[in-house]
Amino acid sequence: MAEVIDRRSRFIAALTHVSSEAAAQAFIASVKSQHYDARHNVFAWVLADGRERFSDDGEPSRTAGMPVLDVLHGAGLADVCCVVTRYFGGTLLGPGGLVRAYAAATQAALTKAQEANHIVSMGLTTRVTCCIPYSLYDRVVHMATSTGGKQYDAIFTNEVQLTLSFATGTEQAFLAAMYEFANGEDLCVVADPVFTAR
Repeated sequence: MAEVIDRRSRFIAALTHVSSEAAAQAFIASVKSQHYDARHNVFAWVLADGRERFSDDGEPSRTAGMPVLDVLHGAGLADVCCVVTRYFGGTLLGPGGLVRAYAAATQAALTKAQEANHIVSMGLTTRVTCCIPYSLYDRVVHMATSTGGKQYDAIFTNEVQLTLSFATGTEQAFLAAMYEFANGEDLCVVADPVFTAR
């Protein structure tokens, strides 16, 4: 949550993760009930499947909800909802002033979320599992990290079953390096890509 004051009007932005339209509507309703005495509760939400919606909630058309949505788009966010509550301070801000104030409040909430590490990058991830001797463990982990991968899991038995995680498409450099390293022996099993946090 973040607050911006412009000519005595308070703009309080609340930002949260949502995975569905119903979750977005529930969040909007909870903010509205918390700020029942506010003049406006403007919102915008964006889902990963492309659906999105915004509302000016009584402000002049496209001066409130659209600027909130534009900030979310500009940050490349999805599965997120932002509600900006306005307590009127007695001075009209005009269309340009409203656009700036709603965008500034949304950006302030986004900055706070980033500083608190509450924003997660999502994308297609490919997991690669290699069965290797203990003596090669450090070297293979180094090869993975130098090609953009990271260790996801390791099971130590009579050998090491090492599972690595790559942004889909980047695993090819590691697979080629491993094939060469193992003198043409295929030590890796590649899983189907999944949509996960990175």
